[in-house]
Amino acid sequence: MFQLGNTIVSEEIIQKDFVCNLSACKGACCIDGDAGAPLEEKETDILNAIYPKIKHLLRPEGIEAIEQQGTFIVTEFDEFETPLIGGADCAYVIFDKKGTALCGIEEAYNQKLIDWRKPVSCHLYPIRIKEYSEFSAVNYDKWEICDAACVLGKELQVPVYKFVKEALIRKFGEDWYAQLEIVAESYKK
Repeated sequence: MFQLGNTIVSEEIIQKDFVCNLSACKGACCIDGDAGAPLEEKETDILNAIYPKIKHLLRPEGIEAIEQQGTFIVTEFDEFETPLIGGADCAYVIFDKKGTALCGIEEAYNQKLIDWRKPVSCHLYPIRIKEYSEFSAVNYDKWEICDAACVLGKELQVPVYKFVKEALIRKFGEDWYAQLEIVAESYKK
């Protein structure tokens, strides 16, 4: 672990390689698991605002889940998450013609219907952020459904922090990322 500003960063984001391999996993991270995508509080307002603009892209069961549970839920720990369909799929999941799970929010962004790409926690994956009162912990989240992404990342020699560069800049800023690159370079030596 090392410190950058108000963050404590796991060395695994430098050591491990990762490139999403949707053809192998079919977007399993959006349909497996036991919780929705973590949300920042400010993202709950965004979801409320964009829902009418993206609703037509979503599956009927996703729309039903959102209209029953809301555009987000609050957990028993007072954390915010995306709602789920029947305790499984994220309510915002759509599928392409090959059966790959995609983000309906990101599809709306790609179609220029909205200017928000998706929740930052999704954009950052396989990095997970845990907020504490004095700092943020930046960790690599190892999940077996992403084994193919680890293999592809190793083949392409792309470390986790480079794969999620845009998301890390979105979360922490360009200066923070530039400091991370300096640490990564010195780590390689």
